[in-house]
Amino acid sequence: MSKDIIQELTAEIRSFADARDWHKFHTPKNLAMALVGEAGELVSEFQWLTPEESELTSLSPENRKAIEMELADIQIYLLRLADVLNIDVAKAVREKIQINETRF
Repeated sequence: MSKDIIQELTAEIRSFADARDWHKFHTPKNLAMALVGEAGELVSEFQWLTPEESELTSLSPENRKAIEMELADIQIYLLRLADVLNIDVAKAVREKIQINETRF
């Protein structure tokens, strides 16, 4: 995801929250908890699948769509949390990749 796309999506998500006056709810703690909740919902889509059944070629269109929507929810909360904390996600990811390159 390019930095421009990240900025665009962040602005859209911020605008969505602004229109609903959700700032009082969008504390870092609440957003982190919501992010974990959505990650749990993603995991539940795979819970009873075998490794083979979880492969792209084995997923039904319905399963794939449900996974897609959970990934979207995760990304929305992640970008919103980064926005509230004024973290440049693209910069942080690049920095973390560089750290990982020295570790692995």
